[in-house]
Amino acid sequence: MGKPVSFTFFSLFLFSFHFLWAQQESKDSIITMKDVVVLASRKPEAFLSSPMSIQKADRLFFANSPSSSFFESLAGLRGMQTITPSMGFKIFNTRGFNNTTNVRFVQLVDGLDVQSPHIGSPIGNALGPSDLDIKKVELLPGLAATLYGMNAINGLADFTTRDPYVDKGLSFQQKTALTHLGSDNEGSHVFSETSIRYAHTIGSRWAVKFNLTHVQGYDWLADDRKDLNPLANASTGLLSIFNPAADPVNGYGNESSNRRTLSLGGKSYVVSRTGYFERDVVDYGLRNTKADLMLKWKSQRGASVSYTARVSQMDNVYQRANRFRLQDYFIQQHALQFSQHGFKANLYLNAENTGNSYNLRSMAENMDRSFKSDNKWFADYAAAYNAANNGSLMPAILHQMARVQADQGRFVPGSLSFEEQRMKLQQINNWDSGAALKVQATFIQADLQWNLTEKLLSSLQQSSGIDLVAGFDVRQHITTPDGNYFINPQAGKSGKNLLYTKMGAFVSLQKEMLQQKLKLGFALRADKNDYFKLYYSPRLTTVYRPNTRTSFRANAQIGYRFPIIFEAFTNVNSGGVKRVGGLPIMSNGIFENGWIQTSIAAFQSAVLNDMNRNGSSLQQAITQNKSLLQKSPYSYLQPERVKSVEVGFRRMFGRGHFLLDADIYLNHYKAFIAQVNMNVPNTTVTDSIPFFLYDRTKQKPYRMWTNSLSAVQNHGFGVGVSYLHPKSFLFSSHVSYTRLTKRGQQDGLEDGFNTPSWTAVMSVSTHESWKQWKASAAWRWQDAFQWLSFLVSGHVPAYQSLDSSVEYSFQRQPLQVKCGANNLMNRSYRSFLGGPSVGGFYYMTLTFGAK
Repeated sequence: MGKPVSFTFFSLFLFSFHFLWAQQESKDSIITMKDVVVLASRKPEAFLSSPMSIQKADRLFFANSPSSSFFESLAGLRGMQTITPSMGFKIFNTRGFNNTTNVRFVQLVDGLDVQSPHIGSPIGNALGPSDLDIKKVELLPGLAATLYGMNAINGLADFTTRDPYVDKGLSFQQKTALTHLGSDNEGSHVFSETSIRYAHTIGSRWAVKFNLTHVQGYDWLADDRKDLNPLANASTGLLSIFNPAADPVNGYGNESSNRRTLSLGGKSYVVSRTGYFERDVVDYGLRNTKADLMLKWKSQRGASVSYTARVSQMDNVYQRANRFRLQDYFIQQHALQFSQHGFKANLYLNAENTGNSYNLRSMAENMDRSFKSDNKWFADYAAAYNAANNGSLMPAILHQMARVQADQGRFVPGSLSFEEQRMKLQQINNWDSGAALKVQATFIQADLQWNLTEKLLSSLQQSSGIDLVAGFDVRQHITTPDGNYFINPQAGKSGKNLLYTKMGAFVSLQKEMLQQKLKLGFALRADKNDYFKLYYSPRLTTVYRPNTRTSFRANAQIGYRFPIIFEAFTNVNSGGVKRVGGLPIMSNGIFENGWIQTSIAAFQSAVLNDMNRNGSSLQQAITQNKSLLQKSPYSYLQPERVKSVEVGFRRMFGRGHFLLDADIYLNHYKAFIAQVNMNVPNTTVTDSIPFFLYDRTKQKPYRMWTNSLSAVQNHGFGVGVSYLHPKSFLFSSHVSYTRLTKRGQQDGLEDGFNTPSWTAVMSVSTHESWKQWKASAAWRWQDAFQWLSFLVSGHVPAYQSLDSSVEYSFQRQPLQVKCGANNLMNRSYRSFLGGPSVGGFYYMTLTFGAK
């Protein structure tokens, strides 16, 4: 369905809703437009007075969304980009530079960071609230590091849960869905999500809240079989299905480290091992059980103390440079929180244990190697080819025969021996011979925030219009070395816990002038991480409100992102490549002697082409093409930096029923933290280096965390409109545009923008039920874009999705039944390359007791 057809469809849809519901009475107004927000200044302030482009979703927003959950509905917020590595793992991002582990975007729950300690980002909503307990979500697009630190340079979302003193009682929700309908490769499956919430007060001082959610289903499948290495044997004419070096996107064990160049029948061919498809080595069963408990006490004078415990155990698929099966993965958070008269303090711990998780690529390649070593397999392949080469058979047929012969005795997917071997490799914590992901990591954070003018300097605020807020935070990472993923590189501390500390402090000053029409703000943050010097992040803000319905805003700020534990200290062999953290203590000597892997691949291909097509000797071909080799220009990790400028406008019309909200921004980035592949030859003799870099056995491949040498910028804008018809429906629509602008010489590491230029959302819903009925629909569209990652790079087609729902509320019972569909038309799409194909999700939700 093209864009014009889609817009016409929604115009008719909107007219139909207007006609059906025009006679309905409503007592509501768009209160959400006037609500208080906190994120922009770390203090409560009116929505129109916010100096940032805050987007807010509350229970009214969730109730009017056709999405299957509140978490899914957040994709409808302006500027929000989502990608789906798994049915149980959705990634949020704003304003570009997205990836499958977005460490630049922060998720908070009641002000607490819920990220996985070693991954450096949240795993979807694993530690987040259920539909029954969510109260609101505030989204701060773009740079938020000045006030929050936490590496929040691409955005921050704060989830606020329901107050046990206010929202009491027992509530229950059962969600059942059908998935994979009409799939060619998989039958339909049932998805189930069961949630319980209970809140109770004891007297007037104590309150307790408990939530439990269990999810079970069958994950979306990643089965893209496009060849990533189609031209490996172009010089011999072996293309398409005849390419013996084929590397399917979601096939593993046939990547570069699993390939060799063989001399067969007078020509040189690139041949890869057979490998396995993702669906052969992964259990797509989806499970997540999570629970949280809160015990809270408050005094007559406004003080409150609470203890919260959140735990989650899950099975799903996770993706970084490779795809992983998270199995029996356990993450928990324990928090103490105190607040009184503008003073807030948090002390909390996040801990994870990856359980029986494993690397899908390592599983596939070591499944092959455990039946026959690489040396033996390639020798058998060459022997079979030469034995059958009697001059009457085409090379393509000879290669097929050689593969069949070399694969004799290979583990067959689905067989008992295959499953037994898979379970064995799943426990071997060495990716050269097994596939296990065995990580235990923790961080402890203490932070405090004090609104000095709320109590201590209240007279100053009243007399001068000044607001002063200050805060401090410290985080201690504690990672258990496992000998594969992490080691402790410090001398004399091998085997001891790896420590990584960061701390920061901020002060924020705001002053109102011109009879409260103008508000100026200044904030300054200082951050200090281990291994790095002190960095400062300033922010200037301006808000002008000529009247109660209009506001203009502008801000400029600088923020930093420091390497997470994985980027700083990783030390793992992955597919024959050593992945190394970018700190000097981890990578001393590699950058100084490394050569860029892409240049080595181009050099090897050119040498092969000269020998096959021009008859050159190996020495001649190497000498003629050695100029293609590029020495590494990269060095040790530094924090990445972003400068941001933003202006915006908000205006309410029609008695507050219509809201126009727009912003435009410009970001300038420097020193992106990224990965680069480089190889170190096993020699320092200059004349020998090209010969060593042609021979795979005479060099050591590394994947290094480093900084891009490019300075790039991106710009964009967003425009959103919302309209509440007083007697019928709520309509909203928004469009966002973002674009990467390159300046100067680029080195290729900055191109992971991974963001469509255009996105659009339109939604319509009945704001108030008509004879207990409600209905809603939402349409989302995003433009095509280029995806860049170490797993696969290429073109992501544009796609659109239509969601819809109807809901019935019983009069005499606190019971609602909602039926709906996400991706109603069941048109499968991939939100990024290498990920799963997402189809229709047809659900029915029964909710009892929730308001």
